[in-house]
Amino acid sequence: MERLDNFIAGEFTPPVAGEYLENFEPATGEVLNLVADSDERDIAAAVDAAERAFPSWAATPAEERSRLLLRIAELLEQQLEEFALAESRDTGKPLWLARTLDIPRAVRNFRFFATAILHASSELHQTDTVALNYTLRQPLGTVGCISPWNLPLYLLSWKVAPALAAGNCVVAKPSELAPTTATLLARLCQQAGLLAGVLNIVHGRGSRAGAALVAHPSVRAISFTGGTQTGAEIARIAAPMFKKLSLELGGKNPMIVFDDCRFAEAVETAVRAAFSNQGEICLCSSRIFIHRRIYERFRSELLARARSLVVGDPLDPTTQQGALISEQHLAKVASYVELARAEGGTILCGGERVHLLGRCRNGWFFAPTLIEGLAPECRVNQEEIFGPVATLLPFEDEEELITAANGTPYGLAASVWTENLSRAHRIAERLQVGIVWVNCWMLRDLRTPFGGTKHSGIGREGGWEALRFFTEPKNVCIHLPRD
Repeated sequence: MERLDNFIAGEFTPPVAGEYLENFEPATGEVLNLVADSDERDIAAAVDAAERAFPSWAATPAEERSRLLLRIAELLEQQLEEFALAESRDTGKPLWLARTLDIPRAVRNFRFFATAILHASSELHQTDTVALNYTLRQPLGTVGCISPWNLPLYLLSWKVAPALAAGNCVVAKPSELAPTTATLLARLCQQAGLLAGVLNIVHGRGSRAGAALVAHPSVRAISFTGGTQTGAEIARIAAPMFKKLSLELGGKNPMIVFDDCRFAEAVETAVRAAFSNQGEICLCSSRIFIHRRIYERFRSELLARARSLVVGDPLDPTTQQGALISEQHLAKVASYVELARAEGGTILCGGERVHLLGRCRNGWFFAPTLIEGLAPECRVNQEEIFGPVATLLPFEDEEELITAANGTPYGLAASVWTENLSRAHRIAERLQVGIVWVNCWMLRDLRTPFGGTKHSGIGREGGWEALRFFTEPKNVCIHLPRD
């Protein structure tokens, strides 16, 4: 069986302890490959390799760094099919989704930051006629990038690309539940001619390898995407060491549908926003607020669409819903449906495990689920489920709506559907989230800041925000003598 080793100092090396974890294919429940179960010794070796490579990489002209990152993007695009298949088998998502979204977005991430560094500028401030102040932005050194299992290469590249573009060296810890494309990326970096030690990939569990990366004193910054509880633990360890932190955490995102919405488009988007990637996206709309005037009609159309979604083998091009990432996660999602029943909710559709035949007979599939009749403050409407489960909540009063929409510990994203421009601006301003989409969902511009408020994290990714995070600003003040 294939073993996924660590990538340290430009070479693939087995974990020091010689231990491996089983990586399961969600669609079949069978072992797909073995992944290194690394510890603090592997992290130390990777950090040492990054430290050795940093002076040369930081001194590499931006144009050359750009050329190498563009070469990585080019090779990734050429090998798109191999990467897409690996992503689908690792995560259980439909192959067509990995082929059209995940891998193309990773290509875009590398291209975006490869070209952004060619257009970077700094600030200059003239202090009357006495002095000039200008800002230097210099790479931090060795940084840690910890990425999740739901969008493995998409989000790993979202961190690695700006870190490398800014001149840092990276130790990356991908999720042990979806490690394959990180290994493929390492091979691709070898092929592109990236300097050894500039990018290092250490596999393993978060509690072991991830914790060691966060705690290593030579790692200057941590960029993490994942669960809120893990983010809090990272902050607890990193804060006393004064590391820079970017934490992109969970969400309990509202979709708000007013009675003047573009009805058919809103219904179609509600299905997509609730169930894309089996609901395993932090930006999914898990609470759908619907104006009472159109509630019955909207619910009927939404139910019909949700019931028609095809749950099946991710490799089948007709499949719309694939498998959940693990048996444990499937049990968690199912437990929230039972909790909804206990809290007095009505399961309108789904709410159960789906059993397929053939290759996927032992896979971890769950039916798209819609629930109504739950109060905004109940646990199912407060806690992140991260699966194909959404609740429907009718509303009439705008003040009551805002209170309910903002009334969770999270504040990542929201979607507002109305043709009233004044209302759109008003609601967007009052929502306590980092991103508001009006009459759309997941329409992303890589130049814009990405991140959330409250328990959805701290810091921002994307565009100049990412390049600023991975650099240290230094003000230089030049005195100008009057004579």
